[in-house]
Amino acid sequence: MSLPEIIMSKPKQSTRRLALASLVAAGLAGFAASRPATAFDWLSQAHGQAAPLAGADEWIGSPPLDMGALRGRVVLVDFWTYSCINCLRTLPYVKAWADKYRDAGLVVIGVHTPEFDFEKMPANVRQAVKDLGISYPVAVDSNYKVWNAWRNQAWPAMYFVDARGQVRHQQYGEGNYEDLERRIQSLLRERGASSVPGGFVTPAGPGVQAAGGAASVRTPETYVGYAQAEGAAHRLVPDQTQSYALPGDLPFNQWALGGSWQVGRERAVAAAAGGRVAYHFGARDLHMVLGPGDKPVRFRVLLDGRPPGADHGTDTDAQGYGTVDRLKLYQMVRQSSTNRDRVFEIEFLDPGVQAFAFTFG
Repeated sequence: MSLPEIIMSKPKQSTRRLALASLVAAGLAGFAASRPATAFDWLSQAHGQAAPLAGADEWIGSPPLDMGALRGRVVLVDFWTYSCINCLRTLPYVKAWADKYRDAGLVVIGVHTPEFDFEKMPANVRQAVKDLGISYPVAVDSNYKVWNAWRNQAWPAMYFVDARGQVRHQQYGEGNYEDLERRIQSLLRERGASSVPGGFVTPAGPGVQAAGGAASVRTPETYVGYAQAEGAAHRLVPDQTQSYALPGDLPFNQWALGGSWQVGRERAVAAAAGGRVAYHFGARDLHMVLGPGDKPVRFRVLLDGRPPGADHGTDTDAQGYGTVDRLKLYQMVRQSSTNRDRVFEIEFLDPGVQAFAFTFG
């Protein structure tokens, strides 16, 4: 399958789900944004001259880079966004490749293209780059100029450019890391590098960057804002403060609000303390994309009505307590020894929290 066939229907909205709609329409029913990608040979083929990197709002860690000036080097261009769980789980490998192959002639460039409005803010991206320990250059592509020039369609997406400036390989999604590293090694040898390190990196990503449990995922990525909300157990009232009640018995793969919320296009905001969200899900991990209001927001998580204990995520403790103190993805649940369906409930003990999405892994 050729690249033009994959991207012939560009989505109108650049979300992980819609950005992959053209792939699913092309017959890739097993590929979902909320699940890791596996090896796809049809994504690994020559695509012609690399597109420019011009138009980024700013660059982090480097002056603006130009593909023409990088001729003679092997370049890995990684499209990502910092609230995307699939992107976060890919980062340990991208960072390890940047370090391992720098002296052999590899240049890694991150292109941060936002999904949510808060990811458009350069200050938020700079903080995320610092928190995630990214040392290679990152283009802040808040207006999608680099994304559109490369005709990109999904997060994460990696493009492998040879020393002549030709895109030789590409992959959407996470996974397939050994094959991708072989391709890096091959392009470096083709370039004439005198010493190319062998073997494969095996980074242990911390927290949300740790490898996912794709085989256990039975619940799709879910947006809370009304523009893309699916699976809500009750009707969402747009752009008005409304009192919601959690149902007594929440069906599988449905979610609900409880308390006073205002649901906007992209997010729901808790209008008072005590706002709750529940989800009957099937996956090892549950994450939420959240942000505070004017000040941090405390919360408590329950699983099947009890504290999570050993099944707590990296952003909660065993009793389920945690704090939303910045706009980012939070890991609420990482089940330690079970793969059964669970009912997740979170109560926000302070007003003002912003809830954007659930992701699973």
